[in-house]
Amino acid sequence: MKIHHFRRRGKPISPSYGKPTPAMGGLFFIPIGILVARRHVGSNSSGVNGAAIITLIFAIVGLLDDISDLVMDHDHKIPRWIRFLVQTAAGIYFFIWLGSANISTPYNMKFLVPLPPPFGLAFMGKLYLVLASICSLSMGTGVTLVDGLDGLAGGVSALALAGLSIAALPVCSELSVFGASMSGACTGFLFHNRYRASIVMGRVGSFALGGALATIAACSGMFIPMLIACSVFFLELLLVILQVPLNMTRKHIHGTNRYFLRVLPSHYYLRLWGIKEPYIVTGAYIMSCFLTVLAGYLGLVSA
Repeated sequence: MKIHHFRRRGKPISPSYGKPTPAMGGLFFIPIGILVARRHVGSNSSGVNGAAIITLIFAIVGLLDDISDLVMDHDHKIPRWIRFLVQTAAGIYFFIWLGSANISTPYNMKFLVPLPPPFGLAFMGKLYLVLASICSLSMGTGVTLVDGLDGLAGGVSALALAGLSIAALPVCSELSVFGASMSGACTGFLFHNRYRASIVMGRVGSFALGGALATIAACSGMFIPMLIACSVFFLELLLVILQVPLNMTRKHIHGTNRYFLRVLPSHYYLRLWGIKEPYIVTGAYIMSCFLTVLAGYLGLVSA
């Protein structure tokens, strides 16, 4: 069965953007990353088992979203509020699982966030669970927004996972193996997803990667390194959120809704300004490399 996905919704910027590309590439590399991690740490690691389950749950949520886009026309697609409700349910499950999980760490207490010297450890209490759930929801959306150019989401995710793996190493080495395995799977996928991609990851891949990133951070307490390593995702998400009140203001001023639906990720505007796709992706890679090193270093000195 050939599954295709139109990469650019709406009017394409160039004729090549209207060409359909096989989608749901996440089905190929997400299971590989999970299996490699479990192969190395064994089946008794509660941290890796939990991270794998959360990643698969978010992958299933993304898969259902991808399937709805393929089998339903524009007027009968799953409403956005239902998609958000399903994501929220996954976040609530993550909240419950994290509260009852027994993950091996050097600390004698749960819900601790390592801070850079000289601050030490911060006990977050129940706020820790809320923070973890918010991260799980926002990360999946952030990776999905970035997945608009060939190789962009896959490369940035691979680097972010590598940075988090280094940051989590002193706290939970098993989670570092999981992050490194997922990073390697992303890197392998890039050979097919780079510029002039032969396949795209779809939401099944982007949601799963977001869930994996959030799980590593939540299980190790490395929220600050995650914020740094995933800055590209958070920045993209923030810019999209800021466009909503801006476009509502424009609608109120102009008395029309022609601006209201133009809420697009920043890389779309970079393309409209004439910057070529490989340059945008390369710039994101360079920025992510710096952020990865910084996140890894911060995690090592904080633990």
